[in-house]
Amino acid sequence: MTDNVQLLQGNEACAHGAILAGVKFFGGYPITPSTEIAENLARMLPTVGGTFMQMEDEIGSLAAVIGAAVSGAKSMTATSGPGFSLMQEHIGYAYMAEVPCVIIDVQRGGPSTGLPTKVSQSDIMQAAYGTHGDYHSIVLSASSCEECLTLTIKAVNLAEKYRTPVVLLTDEVIGHMREKVRIPSPDDIEVYDRIKPDVPPEWYRHFEITPTFVGPMASFGEGYRFNITGLTHDQMGFPTARPVEIKNKLDKLRKKIVQNKEEICEIKTVYMDDEPNVAVISTGIVSRAANQAIKMARQKRMKVGAMQLVTVWPFPDHILKEYLKSVRHLVVAELNQGQLIKEIERYVDTRHTKIIPLQRYDSELITPQMILDTIREVK
Repeated sequence: MTDNVQLLQGNEACAHGAILAGVKFFGGYPITPSTEIAENLARMLPTVGGTFMQMEDEIGSLAAVIGAAVSGAKSMTATSGPGFSLMQEHIGYAYMAEVPCVIIDVQRGGPSTGLPTKVSQSDIMQAAYGTHGDYHSIVLSASSCEECLTLTIKAVNLAEKYRTPVVLLTDEVIGHMREKVRIPSPDDIEVYDRIKPDVPPEWYRHFEITPTFVGPMASFGEGYRFNITGLTHDQMGFPTARPVEIKNKLDKLRKKIVQNKEEICEIKTVYMDDEPNVAVISTGIVSRAANQAIKMARQKRMKVGAMQLVTVWPFPDHILKEYLKSVRHLVVAELNQGQLIKEIERYVDTRHTKIIPLQRYDSELITPQMILDTIREVK
């Protein structure tokens, strides 16, 4: 094992990814199974000039993160289950106020207190639609400890680039298992910093509607005057009741995500270029079982493939449609009662491709054999 490879938990890898991405503030409240992210950043952030703050609860945690972000620091928090639910109002505030920040949700069984030490993927819909109002979210999903590191970096970059909250989903198993993780040199990774204003303070509009729908962002204390509120506001940040300004604001929140789907969305595939007639689609920890099941099926001369949703939201339907041209049976494997499949059914022509659910929600993992058995049933 070389010096830049370590045996890390997924939660520890998230902390390393945060440091590499330039995170300088973490506000959080301990909750199983995410606590190790906070514990590690409590040790690591002071060594890079950053700040760790344990708050009184999850509501205060995200409030502190938002405050740090508008003051100029790359900021994040981590939580799980009930904590993620408590954060939803402030997540909505961050969407409206266009505050870049990252929330890592280490999923566990629910609803309510649920199963703190058991695996689940039941926050997929909440990650996209947890708070009220019209907005479009960016949600990533990690399937390994290595991806916990790389996708934490990607989440921070996307948050800074599009001035929006970004959610990274992991789960109890990935958070607590250990794998070899390559920790890249800072020189080998791309780190994106938010666009800063290049106009005089009297010309600056904090919520300017630009051709890209992402405007520059000044920080508190830099000499620029602006207002921040959760109320629907004009380009200076002051509340408005003018219909045209309301529409323009909500269009901005939508277009800055939807018009950049090509750049935001990522899918990993196995044998999908081989035009399989059966495919498995999954995300997170289930993708590992799916990939193993595909290897087992290919050894038995079955023409099958697999797709892993790295980006869950915005939903990568444009990529999915291209890969499904040859697929006659699509197995949707997930650790819930069918959250991913609802979105897939919106985009798949079921006259051409039959959708087969494979769902488990008894706190145990979907195994490769379960997926292989499902593939055999449809062959």
